[in-house]
Amino acid sequence: MHEQIQAYAKRLKLSWVREHYQEIQAESQEEFLLRLFEKEIEQREERKINLLLKSATLPKASGKPFDWKEVRMGADLDQETLYNGRFIENQENAIFYGGVGAGKTYLSTLIGLNVIQHQGKRVKFYTVASLVNELLDANEKGTLSKVFKKIEKLDLLILDELGYIPLHKQGAELLFQVISLCYEKRSIIITTNLQFGEWNHVFGDPILTEAVVDRLIHHSHLVLFNDDSHRLKESMAFKPM
Repeated sequence: MHEQIQAYAKRLKLSWVREHYQEIQAESQEEFLLRLFEKEIEQREERKINLLLKSATLPKASGKPFDWKEVRMGADLDQETLYNGRFIENQENAIFYGGVGAGKTYLSTLIGLNVIQHQGKRVKFYTVASLVNELLDANEKGTLSKVFKKIEKLDLLILDELGYIPLHKQGAELLFQVISLCYEKRSIIITTNLQFGEWNHVFGDPILTEAVVDRLIHHSHLVLFNDDSHRLKESMAFKPM
């Protein structure tokens, strides 16, 4: 009978039941079934979260709490809304602006971990350079649509280190396609050390830069790290020439 139970559980894809059903202690058949289903669901949820964490390719987090003291946000955003990823529900973006070592990448990682573990969100972390390289490689191989389909399945795309390296024309255009693909459909967190007025150094074309900025700042929140509040006004007031 044990082997038959295992065989049926395997056919029904009840992996926890197959291996552990004999461990369940219960006082009635109903309680036995309830405990059985609870354990199977717990394992499936755990497996799902682990797969989401693996595919997100987030940087390793140290586990230390984030220090919010040097972070400035607009009136329409607070720590809880940002950390819990509530902006994702409205397909809004968050732009993290500040110098090197200010904590932009760390906070974006913590947000990614939090929304995966507690909400089952689909997240993917890239440095801008790594995403552009993947896009260029896929374009050369004719597999660009596969990359786009992966991005279309996301709830949150994290693009780290915008501004560290200027992009070639084709790479900039492909990155714009990704940003357009996400526009009003999924959220993006971008970390950058450049104000909007300096983004042309990255994209190399004022028209393309304006199109990128327009799509990102529409439905977006600007978060400043270790910076004076007047830069918020300067950045939000920027209009590409």
